[in-house]
Amino acid sequence: MDAALLKAAFLTAAKNLENSKEWINELNVFPVPDGDTGTNMTLTILSAVKEVNSISEPDMASVAKAISSGSLRGARGNSGVILSQLLRGFTREIREKNEITPAIAAAAFNRAVETAYKAVIKPKEGTILTVARGMAEKASEIADSADDLVTMLEEVVAYGDEVLAQTPEMLPVLKQAGVVDSGGQGLMQVMKGALAGMKGEMLPEESHEPAAIRTEGLVIPEDGEEEIKFGYCTEFIINLEKGNYDDDEAVRFREFLESLGDSIVMVSDDDIVKVHVHTNDPGVVFTRALTYGSLSRMKIDNMREEHQEKLIRDASAIAAREKAEREAKAQEKQEAKEHKEIGFISVSIGEGLAEIFRGLNVDELIEGGQTMNPSTDDILEAVNKVNADVIYVFPNNKNIILAAEQAVDLCKDKRLVVIPSKTIPQGIAAIIACSPLDSVEDNIAGMTEAMENVRTGQITYAVRNTMIDDKTIHEGDIMALGDHSALLAVGEQLDTVAEEMVAAMVDEDSELVSIYYGKDIEEATAEALAERLGRTYPDLEFEINYGGQPVYYYIVSVE
Repeated sequence: MDAALLKAAFLTAAKNLENSKEWINELNVFPVPDGDTGTNMTLTILSAVKEVNSISEPDMASVAKAISSGSLRGARGNSGVILSQLLRGFTREIREKNEITPAIAAAAFNRAVETAYKAVIKPKEGTILTVARGMAEKASEIADSADDLVTMLEEVVAYGDEVLAQTPEMLPVLKQAGVVDSGGQGLMQVMKGALAGMKGEMLPEESHEPAAIRTEGLVIPEDGEEEIKFGYCTEFIINLEKGNYDDDEAVRFREFLESLGDSIVMVSDDDIVKVHVHTNDPGVVFTRALTYGSLSRMKIDNMREEHQEKLIRDASAIAAREKAEREAKAQEKQEAKEHKEIGFISVSIGEGLAEIFRGLNVDELIEGGQTMNPSTDDILEAVNKVNADVIYVFPNNKNIILAAEQAVDLCKDKRLVVIPSKTIPQGIAAIIACSPLDSVEDNIAGMTEAMENVRTGQITYAVRNTMIDDKTIHEGDIMALGDHSALLAVGEQLDTVAEEMVAAMVDEDSELVSIYYGKDIEEATAEALAERLGRTYPDLEFEINYGGQPVYYYIVSVE
């Protein structure tokens, strides 16, 4: 395989993963409305596609660099970060070669696995790492006897499917849920796409390959072509005129767009707002946008009539232009800000939570969380806006920590310190514990101790039938999830589940219970819950805060 074939194989791999992302999302163990492994891996690899597509005359070094740097900066979620590390290790092995032979491919697979395992502090077996290692071992076993690279990779991919099918036996939580590891399945779609690209095969527009498992209750379509959900790619610029568009309104406008479509890109400047959205109702979008000012550069494309590759290139070009504009604007603001010794960056979503973090002197908020994992590049963009020597980053979600730590390796001119907060309450407690007079090491110790004193519970709803911790869950049930993804309660009534969750969280050492209610909960409803809990636990203090977070009705902390 030469550089041109490597480029073609990688682009086909990315397309196959994107085609498969929705049913990969369905493989997430917890049936919450934010299963995102397929989405995170797809956004990670499409970030590299953008750079690979820009190479007109590929050589091995340029393609390897584009794959590595693009995926590293675009990595989202744990699955995306691990995929980026696999690509990073693979490309380091091949970047100085003129072609890839079976022996070189085997060495590259092994280096990929070694790099990925080093990036994860406590790697678990039965995950994407296990599937990757299995394929690397198979590649080493057959490399010397392989007639050609395609034949070798066919055996490697077949063995990868075998390892993937065994992941439920390695992780009991997978077996109980009736699914294989979603990250491992994502990796297999990358490998199968790459193999198809090497063989010159065309991929279907949508992949409906069933999971390689004994599915119990998980329904994945096996044939037929699914229609595109949102058919019109809609773009325009709002020329702000009416003085009613501020940060809060920007959040409301984005939520409005999310209710009508997906693939949303929204970039605000002082006088204009650039908008890109896939929707079935462009007219409704334009009507809302006109309440802020006049519209220009309006463009609607019927995506059902366009080829998927063109859509990827167009979206990549839009994202590249807007990223350059954001970086230039951020640099201007950065130069104007007063220098200070320490700064704070926090990941959060919900206008109430945003106000809480701003009140704690957080310099930059990255919109995201459980429902939308920001990328490594998103974190680096926020870092560029903070004029400080030491910057503390609070991911506030276990699926964002790896992306934040990856940003540390890419940040060259500032000291970036990731405080591994896994929940919003942990992040709040850690920031409060930080002192500008203490050393970085003392602050890390103090913030870590503060997080250890916080228990968190989050209440959402189930999007499918499953079983977790021997509890039967039906689609639409209310679920309470605790630290370490423990299922604290499940039922049909929100108040009942909330009370059972708090009962599971408090103990004799508990003093304070903080309730952050989401955008779908009325203040009076949250106050009534706090009053009932107060009568049940008269020795505890209860606080109520408006969080405004989507998807999660309540986020509750016990300290």
